[in-house]
Amino acid sequence: MGEREFDATSFYQFLSEHKLMGSHCRSCGARHVPPRPLCPACYSQEMQWEELGGKGKLVAFTTIYIAPTAMIEAGYGRDNPYCTGIVQLDEGPAISAQILGVDPGRPEQVRIGTPLRVTFVERAEGEKRRTYLAFEP
Repeated sequence: MGEREFDATSFYQFLSEHKLMGSHCRSCGARHVPPRPLCPACYSQEMQWEELGGKGKLVAFTTIYIAPTAMIEAGYGRDNPYCTGIVQLDEGPAISAQILGVDPGRPEQVRIGTPLRVTFVERAEGEKRRTYLAFEP
């Protein structure tokens, strides 16, 4: 694991292996998701990969009706909205991801602080197949 670059390409490669990986600063102990090659807390380059437990809580969310192209291709849009949010992981960092298992048409029922766990969503087929990060209650 230590041989991969600390970049988006490596992050998505790990997602395709169903692993939520972040960078851990050996100098100050800070964790970052997505990973970073330079610690923004202490400016150290002494980073290492760390697999995160994938548990956290919802700290912010929104319902998306006007979807980007990739989500339209996945079947979302005005008639089928989806929820996206910020998840504060138990290890500290926060990350944005799709929130599954909630009713995006009833945002009043979605609760800040809801415990969530990571899940991996496979979309498309063949060479276009890609794994996306999501969380669910």
